[in-house]
Amino acid sequence: MTSSELDTTFTSHAPGYWPESTMEKWADHKWQLRNRVDSLSALEERITLSDEERAGVLLAGSKLAMAITPHFFNLIDKDDPNCPIRRQVIPRIEEGWTAPEELSDPCGEDSHMPVPGLVHRYPDRVLFLVTDRCASYCRYCTRSRVVSGVGEQQLETQWEQAFKYLEEHTEVRDVLLSGGDPLLFSDAKLDKILTRLRSIKHIEFVRIGSRIPIFLPQRITPELCAMLKKHHPLFISIHTNHPKELTTEVRNGLVRLAEAGIPLGNQSVLLRGVNDSPEVQKALVHKLLMCRVRPYYLYQCDLITGSSHLRTSVSEGVNIIENLRGHTTGYAIPQFVIDGPGGGGKIPVNPNYVVDSDPNKVTLRNYEGNIFDYPNPTPISEKEMKELQDKVLCS
Repeated sequence: MTSSELDTTFTSHAPGYWPESTMEKWADHKWQLRNRVDSLSALEERITLSDEERAGVLLAGSKLAMAITPHFFNLIDKDDPNCPIRRQVIPRIEEGWTAPEELSDPCGEDSHMPVPGLVHRYPDRVLFLVTDRCASYCRYCTRSRVVSGVGEQQLETQWEQAFKYLEEHTEVRDVLLSGGDPLLFSDAKLDKILTRLRSIKHIEFVRIGSRIPIFLPQRITPELCAMLKKHHPLFISIHTNHPKELTTEVRNGLVRLAEAGIPLGNQSVLLRGVNDSPEVQKALVHKLLMCRVRPYYLYQCDLITGSSHLRTSVSEGVNIIENLRGHTTGYAIPQFVIDGPGGGGKIPVNPNYVVDSDPNKVTLRNYEGNIFDYPNPTPISEKEMKELQDKVLCS
């Protein structure tokens, strides 16, 4: 582990691999999208690929497309094939192998989709899949079957059917916009969607899941923030896995969102060789708090086809939480969860701090390994109650 992996300072890496770019172009999110690295030749112009990576890029056209924004590409260490940034976005040949436990739809979203594009698994909230495109594509994408346009399925969101379903189902109070990445939409299109949702009276708040603030922080413009501010209560969950991803540009974009009154939470995925150590996780969560982002979830990697080289054991996630609890502020500690394979929803997994219990007490272990008894409440007897009443009435 290098010191840069644990660095909690904020740095801009512009222009990096694009020395010909002006800073005006660099700050334009449309320029960033036009200049994404999305081919083998574009990769090999900038870094030397391993044999496993080269084969993985050739495979990517039939499974999950490759695309990396210049901003995020600049975080790659060209001399380190195990760089935690390149492991997230550069395909590897291992993606072509499906382990026996892996699933095309690991979270069972298709079986909980009453309307194309709308997933209703939990009683009071829905997942609204509004696009199949992202600024860059994570190699562990839960929806690789539908995202990027080259997977085995196509996302076919039925907008009017989805809005009608939401209008009719008054138990729905929470809508999460995801995909793909909703912040790829223009301000006007996203405003239209949010306005339509806000017209449904029983929808109390809306969330957006996005990795745009990390992959494409140039998109977080003052104009976008002013538009989003109209639709409160609005929450945004970002997706950051490694402290190196939190650059100067990312911090500035996140602060703009926070100052627009938008609560920000982070969802990380536990990934082998990326963030599977307590030291990296602690550096990440501390840096997130400096960006006004609350660490929210740490996900065990879903059973996505071709993901075994990126998945860890569950015990490694539990160990990370145990090494955070008591060793840093509670605000910095995410909830470790596993999405129940096939559609079970989020299941929290925690270190075992309850050592024993009986009708009278619970025996607990703290972060230092010390043992404490916490007694259950002692009921007041009728005799003691009467004596107390007599004392009060006689005084």
